Amino acid sequence: MIQTFQIINVKCSGCAKTLEEGLFEQFGKVEVDLSVEPRQITLDIEEKEIPLLGSALKKLGYPFVTEEMGFVESTSAKAKSFVSCAIGKMNT
Repeated sequence: MIQTFQIINVKCSGCAKTLEEGLFEQFGKVEVDLSVEPRQITLDIEEKEIPLLGSALKKLGYPFVTEEMGFVESTSAKAKSFVSCAIGKMNT
């Protein structure tokens, strides 16, 4: 089923590229909408796979908007997204 999720820390096309490539193997094609705030991703996913998606997003530094995180976890996600963004820009 096609579903859309709001995520944080996505700033640019480098971030979008990282998400598209980082999620492709496990979840297939992912569309990243950079024209809205908070940013959104859209993909074909079953309900039972959403927790796996959440974990994968968190690992890349782009958790769901609804993800509750403490200070350390939030800071870690921002740092991961910064690195992921830079890698995405280099791969463009």
